[in-house]
Amino acid sequence: MTYCVGMRLNAGLVFLSDSRTNAGVDQVGTFRKMSVFEIPGDRMMVMMTSGNLSISQSIRQLIADSQSDDGRSIWNAGTMHEAARIVGDAVRHVHAREAKALAEFGIDFNVSIIFGGQIGGERCRLFQIYSAGNFIEAHDENTYFQIGEAKYGKPIIDRVVGPATSLDDAAKCALISMDSTLRSNVSVGLPLDLLVYETGALAVTHFVTIDERNQYFQMIRNTWGHQLKRVFEGLENPVWDAAPESTANVLHSAATSSQPVRVSPPAGISAPATSRTPLQTLTQQFHDGQQ
Repeated sequence: MTYCVGMRLNAGLVFLSDSRTNAGVDQVGTFRKMSVFEIPGDRMMVMMTSGNLSISQSIRQLIADSQSDDGRSIWNAGTMHEAARIVGDAVRHVHAREAKALAEFGIDFNVSIIFGGQIGGERCRLFQIYSAGNFIEAHDENTYFQIGEAKYGKPIIDRVVGPATSLDDAAKCALISMDSTLRSNVSVGLPLDLLVYETGALAVTHFVTIDERNQYFQMIRNTWGHQLKRVFEGLENPVWDAAPESTANVLHSAATSSQPVRVSPPAGISAPATSRTPLQTLTQQFHDGQQ
């Protein structure tokens, strides 16, 4: 599996991907899932993929090499929307060529893509492209996309990231999101690729490949877990069966009558006798044996 996240902010774009493709006990594969299409000073575009590796590699190669009958390609597209359409067309082309043969072997045509960047004076844009080649675009109400194992790293992004978030804060949040996913899912793994792009640069601003020795990511992993425990321990325990006006943090009010849904036992089954032989400690058993 995989986990990739892309964020579109006022200040630019942040992309983060892992590199694990297999996670069996005796088969762990590593392939980089982030590709950059760049003509410095003219355009900078990033593609991250999840799903069948052979499909995503075929799509990437087709995008890089091909052009339409009218000469249109990702290298001369006038807008990011046009470039996203070219990526979608490549997905459909590979589907037409490969899907039937894959289906004969019981393999689904499975690919998801995050694609974003900036062309010329146009604003930064971010898209999620599906297996059918159709796509949606990120806006201020939804500033990020995830593909792959998205659920573990989603809560922190929802709470932290918005259009006004700085690039450094967004990169930090993306790494925390990835750390949460790494901790909970063995199918996502190091090394990571992190790319940060500043609006108007029209070239990669910052890029780093992160492995287990990376100093900053080690700090994130250690500090985030420690701080979460501190916050958890700082929360008050719930108060049961009390009036809300008498104390704080009442979970269950004495005035309420909520009950669980109870399943009745079949006819003829009654509660067992309550008299039971009390448990003995090893010391008691020893002394009883000596008497």
